[in-house]
Amino acid sequence: MIPVTKAFFPPIDNYHHQTRRIWKNQWLTNRGELVKELEKNLEQYLDLESIVLTTNGTLPIQIALKVLAQGGEVITTPFSYVATTSAIVWENCKPVFVDIHPKYLTIDENRIEEAITEKTTAILATHVFGNPCNVEAIERIAQKHGLKVIYDGAHAFGVFYNGKSLLGYGDVSTCSFHATKLFHTGEGGAIISKNKELAHKLFYSHNFGHNGPTDFYGVGINAKMSELQAAMGLCVLPFMEKILESRKKTVGVYNNNLDFNQLSKLEIRPGTKWNFSYYPIIFRNEEVLEATLEALNLKDIFPRRYFFPSLDTLNYVESDPMSVSREIAKNVLCLPLFYNIEENKVKEICEIINYTNLNFK
Repeated sequence: MIPVTKAFFPPIDNYHHQTRRIWKNQWLTNRGELVKELEKNLEQYLDLESIVLTTNGTLPIQIALKVLAQGGEVITTPFSYVATTSAIVWENCKPVFVDIHPKYLTIDENRIEEAITEKTTAILATHVFGNPCNVEAIERIAQKHGLKVIYDGAHAFGVFYNGKSLLGYGDVSTCSFHATKLFHTGEGGAIISKNKELAHKLFYSHNFGHNGPTDFYGVGINAKMSELQAAMGLCVLPFMEKILESRKKTVGVYNNNLDFNQLSKLEIRPGTKWNFSYYPIIFRNEEVLEATLEALNLKDIFPRRYFFPSLDTLNYVESDPMSVSREIAKNVLCLPLFYNIEENKVKEICEIINYTNLNFK
């Protein structure tokens, strides 16, 4: 069986080494030695000044919204994982959707200003499949209208844009370290801000608001990463170059073997050092996609309709139809991509896709 992705498992002896440190310290959570070490290692690897590790990738979005959006309208993308929108609603804000760019699949910066009202407080945009939003344009719009910018960087680990870590843009960036992500801690995430005052507020917000054992800066929740999660991250991080090289090779096989007379693929924004995190292809219509998916499933190959459906169709939001997002969402399929997937399997996937597309009536 070939799934759309697999978690990378480091050598088990490496994990045993890290967990023995935990047993020696007798410290499982509340920002232990391993969490602090992983934060420093990630700051160095990603060239960032301030990373706060969290227990998953959704809580950072919720914290950022609580701190910055403050119950207002939040301009966002309809083409993302459902957590992006559900976090907005969960934090008693109103999602206001702006359609996406048909090639880059990120929020269309040219449509943002027309969606701004006196109730707008923030922009929450997703770097889709690790492809950067137009961060310069979004920054100009935010400054002009006095808005905060939050980036959902769940897919953006290791991406550099114009020589700078993509996670360093915006007022706040968030990241997911879920088991299926490029870099993972089993389950986990991070929240990043280059503003020291804001970074401090985000830090205490992820730990009940604590200022020492019995004093509090303000309101907070429990979003702390455990030592067991950090142990996994410390084991995975040294393998990142091997992981990236393997995925880059697989992307090359797809690029060289798929028939793009029948398909289109994600266009990476110029100036981007991409991380090869996903391989989405876009079919000419939903019927061809469904036929291709069925043909692949019969061979125990399981790509994923990612992201589907378009979030403006959710039953707990109100929105005008986002036509580009809806069209992309029903026609996009993410192909299997993970560390050391066999090249012959990738070529088999390409053959099935090409054959189905060519012969579909």
